[in-house]
Amino acid sequence: MNGRNEKKKGRKDGTKKDDHKDDGKDDRKNDSKNKGKNDQQDGGKKDEPDDEQEDLDVKRKIGPNNVSRDHHPAFLYTYVCHEDERELCRMELRVLFGVEPCARFLLTERAIDPSRSPFVKQRLDVLYSAGSLDELAQQAEALELGAATFKIVYVEAEPAAAYDERRRIERLLGARIRGRADMRRPQRLFGVAYAAGRWLFGECRNSEAVWLRHNAKPQPYSTALSTRVARAAANIAVPQPQGAKAIDPCCGIGTVLIEALSMGIDMIGRDLNPLAVRGARVNLRHYGYPDDPDAVAVGDIRTLQGSYDAAVVDLPYNLCSVLSQEERLDMLRGARRLARRVLVIATETIDDDLAQAGFFIIDRCDVKKGRFSRQLMVCI
Repeated sequence: MNGRNEKKKGRKDGTKKDDHKDDGKDDRKNDSKNKGKNDQQDGGKKDEPDDEQEDLDVKRKIGPNNVSRDHHPAFLYTYVCHEDERELCRMELRVLFGVEPCARFLLTERAIDPSRSPFVKQRLDVLYSAGSLDELAQQAEALELGAATFKIVYVEAEPAAAYDERRRIERLLGARIRGRADMRRPQRLFGVAYAAGRWLFGECRNSEAVWLRHNAKPQPYSTALSTRVARAAANIAVPQPQGAKAIDPCCGIGTVLIEALSMGIDMIGRDLNPLAVRGARVNLRHYGYPDDPDAVAVGDIRTLQGSYDAAVVDLPYNLCSVLSQEERLDMLRGARRLARRVLVIATETIDDDLAQAGFFIIDRCDVKKGRFSRQLMVCI
């Protein structure tokens, strides 16, 4: 299950270009009446801020409740996931963004392409922040669009709003903006969201499901990771790709490798099985990657040489062949020599083996697919 099905927002393509302004007058008149309801619609409890979380890109923490009147966060990200991948989703997000996500969203100073994560739905580049919709609408009046057309969408952070309410909020903001609305092909897409007790407004960027294109590999394999899990694994292993070198020493048909390369991560693949290496090369060519013999080659993780910033080690699952504990320990020791940071994927608990190989687990999660479960462990 993809977990990325989104509710329809706005009208169909036949909407008139000035739709945002249709009810602007009435909305402004009724805004003071409805403001209290809108400002308190979260109703329930919020995640408590974690004082020990710190954004590595800035010296100031932006947590779920840390939105002041004097400063708004740079970005709001919304996300969705299937319940079987909830742990993986939250681990990927906290590794990528340096903060623990709330139930549907996270606030951060980090600018990351929303299409990079398989779970991120939208990114809001926050321009204005306010305690009420009316105050936010007043700030939006200062927006200069020139001749550009625009559209406003309601970004669902917290809480979920009914369709009519979303449309009302979109019209309220649209009525205050000087410019021409275009529901079909706007030149500027803006979003409005309620998160952590504040109303936020800014440029909106939707995620593109790039990983779905990688499902149609010419050389598939039944026990390979799903493209969604593989993409998250690459992000967890290499959260900051710039200048990093990575390796997948058990790359199989290249599932993780393709996701990594599609995000600009410098990763190479190795595998002991020549047939798997041949399949990985076919898959890489299918998606337009250069036919570089060094990109994927035959190699044994136990004897590979080199130094890398990160590695993804998807251990054999003992389904087609049985891997002894000693062989597995040798593979882990080989991974320890290769990289400073290793994401280990296993189908059973191997904490003792990891410790014997010299690893320390700093984060972990379980991913389920029916009765089949994998453990993902970040090791240093």
